[in-house]
Formats: sequence, structure tokens, C-alpha cells
Amino acid sequence: MIDKQWESAAEAVADIADGSSLAVGGFGLSGNPIALIEALLAQGTRDLSIVSNNCGVDDWGLGVLLAARRIRKMTSSYVGENKEFERQFLSGELELELTPQGTLAEKLRAGGSGIAAFFTQTGVGTQVAEGGLPRRYNPDGTIAVSSPPKDVRTFETDGEPRDYVLEEAITTDFALVHALAGDRHGNLIFNKAARNFNPLAAMAGRICIAQVEQMVEPGELDPDRVHLPGVFVHRIVEVGGDIPKRIERRTVAAEGA
Repeated sequence: MIDKQWESAAEAVADIADGSSLAVGGFGLSGNPIALIEALLAQGTRDLSIVSNNCGVDDWGLGVLLAARRIRKMTSSYVGENKEFERQFLSGELELELTPQGTLAEKLRAGGSGIAAFFTQTGVGTQVAEGGLPRRYNPDGTIAVSSPPKDVRTFETDGEPRDYVLEEAITTDFALVHALAGDRHGNLIFNKAARNFNPLAAMAGRICIAQVEQMVEPGELDPDRVHLPGVFVHRIVEVGGDIPKRIERRTVAAEGA
């Protein structure tokens, strides 16, 4: 029997070495694999290249790795509420490859599906396609590294010629994801917004490590409810349903409104 369950988050991430690349799930603070992130922080891994929609906030999610200067490069679509992310990028301490959100999702999905690259209209006529988008600054504010131009080709769509930009797929050494439930074969179910980037990140990682709130036996999950099959998951750790969860921006109505 295939049993992918590991005893602890610390054991599951122990072989993530300095300089590794990671795809990390989460959308805002929804679905952040915080137990795996904190285990990675505790073991001291550094010089990481991370692909994730955003970088958490200053003291949560990937933000804890960023604050500890463990991240060399981020590939993201959104700087978000993380002031330290902004500061490190503008001061030249962090490399950032800004990528349109839908393109980032498809780059991860393509990588996990064995597709080397794809053409999209997103970014045509902008620095995304033409190059020159700052990736790293010098301390004095000048641009140290900028994005290169990408291949643009014309295809006929709906009877009209349209330009498309070539985007290469993303694969990483590891993936870290959070799921609501999983079985020991690695089949996963995600909860609401946590499903947004977690399955895609899982697909892109050559070794996918999943933390789950509830572990069940093989056969207990309804096959029609499985969002990600176990073929994409290599290690799974149960962290419990009471694991802390944060809200990025809490908004409430006034009493009586």
C-alpha cells in the first residue's frame, strides 16, 4: 500500500536545501501552509526562490521567511499588504518577477501537466512582453536586473489576427500546500478560496508536501469531491483543524447597520 503520511512538518521539509525553488499555495492568507512554512523557518533553510501568488503579510505566511531574509527571489502577481516585501524589493535586497495572476496560475498548471510553454494575450503591448520590467534594483534605486523581451506571435482568432506572448511553464523543486482533508494516498480536498492556487502549486512541484487538517483512510473520500489526485502529492502531514488561520483585512459592519 502506498502510504505518504509523515509524522511531522519538520520531518517532511527536512531535505529542502538552501537554494531550493518552491511553489507555495495560498491566496492572500487563505490556504497558507503555515505549519510547513514555520518548519522551514525553524530549520534555517535560506536563499530560496519561491513562486506564490503573494508573500503573506509581515508576520504571517511566507512573510515570516521574508522577514528572516530566507528568500532570494519571489515570482508573484501581487505584493499585497506586505510592507517588508515592498521594502526589500525597492532596496535591492529581493528579486521579484511580477507575473499577471492568470498567467501565473497557468504557468504552474502547465508545468504540472508537462506543457513547456503556451501563448496568451495577457501582457501583449506591455513590459510583460516587451521587457524592461524591473526585477531587482540597486541600493541607489537604479535598475540592476530587468525582464527580457518575450516571443510574440500573431494567430488568427475569431477571424482576426491577434498578438500572443509566449509564456514558459513553471516547475519547482518542492511544493508546499494546505488542504482541508486528505488520505494516506495523497488525494486532497481544498476548502473554498484555499482551492485557488494550492492545486496548481502542488502540480508544479517535483516533490509536493501537503499539510491537511484531517487525515482519513483511503476510500473514505468521495472520488467526486477530490480536487487533486494523489499522483501529484508525495508527502502528507496532518496538522489538525485548530491550526491558526489569519484574515488579511478584517472588515465588519457597524452594530445595527
